[in-house]
Amino acid sequence: MKTIQAYRFAVDLTPAQGRAALAHAGAARVAHNWALARVKAVMDQQTAERSYGMPEDMLTPSVSWTLPGLRKVWNANKEQVAPWWRECSKEAFNTGLDALARALKNWSESRSGTRAGRPVGFPRFKSRRRSTPSVRFTTGAIRIEPDRKHVVLPRLGRLKLHESARKLARRLDNGTARIMSATVRRDGGRWHVAFCVEVDRAERRPARPASVVGVDIGVKHLAVLSTGELVDNPRHLAAAQARLRQLGRALSRKAGPDRRTGQRPSNRWRRASLRLGRAYARVANLRRDGLHKLTTRLACEHGTIVVEDLNVAGMLRNRRLARHIADAGFGELRRQLAYKTEWNSGRLVVADRWYPSSKTCSGCGAVKTKLALSERTYTCTACGLTLDRDLNAARNLAALATEVGPAGSGPAAARGADRKTRIRGPVAVKREPGTASAGQTGIASPQGGAISRALTRAHGW
Repeated sequence: MKTIQAYRFAVDLTPAQGRAALAHAGAARVAHNWALARVKAVMDQQTAERSYGMPEDMLTPSVSWTLPGLRKVWNANKEQVAPWWRECSKEAFNTGLDALARALKNWSESRSGTRAGRPVGFPRFKSRRRSTPSVRFTTGAIRIEPDRKHVVLPRLGRLKLHESARKLARRLDNGTARIMSATVRRDGGRWHVAFCVEVDRAERRPARPASVVGVDIGVKHLAVLSTGELVDNPRHLAAAQARLRQLGRALSRKAGPDRRTGQRPSNRWRRASLRLGRAYARVANLRRDGLHKLTTRLACEHGTIVVEDLNVAGMLRNRRLARHIADAGFGELRRQLAYKTEWNSGRLVVADRWYPSSKTCSGCGAVKTKLALSERTYTCTACGLTLDRDLNAARNLAALATEVGPAGSGPAAARGADRKTRIRGPVAVKREPGTASAGQTGIASPQGGAISRALTRAHGW
């Protein structure tokens, strides 16, 4: 199975190499800002000409928003815009123009309604201080040295890696990988190089192909599995909050940049800003490491994994829980599960956003109308089942995979998974078409007794 995979390594640059990398990142920013200014000028001119009543065929010619079109305009004007362009690789300017072409395409598709998701705004100019230095190389000499401790990139030369690249080097030597591009980027005060590689992965199978596990993601516990396992939430951001406050206060006491007066930051401000950036980068690295270990274990062990389609952006609007939700990394956990289950020949089932996993009883299938977030123990008024609400939700998710079947990989909506919770406890109602009996007279449930029967088949309860 061929797939696109990234290999990221930290690099130890010499002062000269660091200046060269910053120069290439600056060249990408210059090309991006100049091309964006050119596009905006043409658009404003066309708007003014339309206000004068000029016909469309007499308007100022438009600038192509594609990468070849922007590159053609840049090559025709680079001698006047950047006389120093020979000092940097052509890939640096191509990086900035490619970013602008993608941004304009996303904005255009979002404005026309052909792009799904949240609205995308018009591209903005990149700041030298606030933007992240980055440059991508797609052509030229890109290789790993035989000692596996150095890489060679165009114009930057031979760069020393902070760690060994033996895993990628083995694939390259065996012919099961091909480097497509290399991106040099500075994160948290450190430089990294990321190789975009086309990898021919061997077919793998989970250790338990027939196993079905439901994963309920939360804040108290990062994940509650239908098997009863509780994965603790490490809360890396909360643990580092005291040091982050200390470093933030220290930074505020230094003389920083001021655009209104043109004041440049002091050297002490730069060092304090670097310390704060490293502290935040450490939190991000710890979170990423924990999520990778959890998702790899789940994908390698279970054949089917069921998660919920959470509205993370909406959950972040809760000012009391936003920091904890962001610290847990709900979206990143689902993203990693999506491609790792594919790598291991597994199946990921995503429950519908309106599927009442927490309100449904995993024993009899009765659904509660309301369930407050403060109620951490689920008590069924129909059958008397009492258990942790997160474990109850995880068991319902596991049963959903059995109902969907082998062909239900991907987003799945169970019966009754709509915006309204139909069942108001054990109330005698008229049974709707397509619903199943909960095993008791006069009780209608979206899943009925199918949940308990499915869980019995899957786990032997």
